[in-house]
Amino acid sequence: MLNSFMDLDVWKYAHNLVLQVYKMTSGFPEGEKYGLVSQMRRAAVSVPANIAEGFKRRGKKEKRQFYYIALGSLEELRYFFILVRDLEYRIDYHGVSEDADKISRMLYSEGAIPQALAWG
Repeated sequence: MLNSFMDLDVWKYAHNLVLQVYKMTSGFPEGEKYGLVSQMRRAAVSVPANIAEGFKRRGKKEKRQFYYIALGSLEELRYFFILVRDLEYRIDYHGVSEDADKISRMLYSEGAIPQALAWG
């Protein structure tokens, strides 16, 4: 039984991705502190935050909306991974990209969005 958003595997993976983004961006050039670093961290944090908020929503439509917002933030973050790779900053592009893919698949097929219909 799911008692908290922290019981969701998709939330656990998304939270771990946030931690990876924070570690990754701490090594970016100082000039990116208020630009790319801030944007990447904001997008990353938005994913598990919206999963958490959606978990407590009562209506199916509301739940789904928050999970779709999480997906949108995840796509934004994927673009940032491509950008930093192309800027040749040192990141494990394949690792974080695979993690983002897994979270997306979980939200769509294995987890949150289909389950939102059952949680209502």
